Amino acid sequence: MKIPFGSFSVTEKSRILINEILESNRLSGGKYVRELEKKFAELMDTREAVAVSTGSDADALALAVLYDMGAERGDEIIIPALSFVATGNAVLQAGFMPVFVDVDRETLNIEPEMIEEKITKRTKGIMPVHLMGKPADMDPIMAIAKRHGLYVIEDAAEAHGAVYKGSKIGSLGHMAAFSLYVAHIITTVEGGIVTTDNAEFAEILRSLRSYGRACKCESCVINTAGAHCSKRFSYGDNVDIRFIFERIGFSSKMNELEAAIGIGNLDIFHDILNRRRENLYFLLGEFKRFSPYLASIKKETYEEMGPHALPIIVQDQAKFTRNQLVNFMNSREIDTRNLFPSMPTQCPGFGFMGFKLGDFPQAEYIGENGLHVSVHQDLGIDECKYILQVLEEFIEKYT
Repeated sequence: MKIPFGSFSVTEKSRILINEILESNRLSGGKYVRELEKKFAELMDTREAVAVSTGSDADALALAVLYDMGAERGDEIIIPALSFVATGNAVLQAGFMPVFVDVDRETLNIEPEMIEEKITKRTKGIMPVHLMGKPADMDPIMAIAKRHGLYVIEDAAEAHGAVYKGSKIGSLGHMAAFSLYVAHIITTVEGGIVTTDNAEFAEILRSLRSYGRACKCESCVINTAGAHCSKRFSYGDNVDIRFIFERIGFSSKMNELEAAIGIGNLDIFHDILNRRRENLYFLLGEFKRFSPYLASIKKETYEEMGPHALPIIVQDQAKFTRNQLVNFMNSREIDTRNLFPSMPTQCPGFGFMGFKLGDFPQAEYIGENGLHVSVHQDLGIDECKYILQVLEEFIEKYT
């Protein structure tokens, strides 16, 4: 049996929309991007959603909104040491400095008790990551942010559909950044989207994604219908609002073809979510059989996970390495990915910050001993049983 890592869906509705878009000759962001935004906001229980070109850009633009709120370049954003490198990259790309906090080895997420000691006069925000779709512990994070007057931007790249204490991930912080990359539950192939309840933030995001333009209407009549825009010359004679740039911005727009794929995915979102969640929960329910050699995350009673993948952590008691496990699973045609390294100490790109191995022991342990296996919607319980069987064979062989 072969278990590929990823799968994605392009629905018949998406194919029809793509053909309509190609016939229209309007490929840049327009009415279909706006439709995707509205539907995504409804799905995540937020008032606004702003689509951008990648999940990394979603992180970076959400952070860049803070300049309008009084932040200055070089200010600090607190993030977990363990995440896909895009989280740390986005902080730097937005002009801030990342301040790293170690994670809880059992949840993979930022350790709330360690956050407050990292807050300084230059701290402007906290960006918790819901790694592998498991919600970070948001109550203490939001309480810390409130005490210190900080903004919270959720990195929800992998957490589509996740729920924390009755609230959807993406609706808890001041903003949330989702990836719509091809491996994720909702995809536009590439793409990202920022959710927020704050209309001002959404307006700033629309400016930021288009170079910082003053032109930032929710729906642009020029792009969607070729109509007259009453605001076009509102800045004065011979001054076109489309060429007034109010802030340092990005080129991060989503196009109509990507939006069409996303709209089709939203129509089948709950089917994909339920299938992936069934796979993940089945695997987690059976995973205790591999203790004390392997461990995974645990589902708490107050949460639902966004079923991105099954993380597997080789434990201290094991007499084998992650590479041995990966090679064995590969020999049985189960595709795997290593879990992410500790950004400050295991990613050379962050070497300029001066951290050393041992500074973030839990993140480093996971970076050395973690992997993950897909639970995508084209798998079923038979495939999950095969994954468990292969893991059992491996444990028997090495113990």
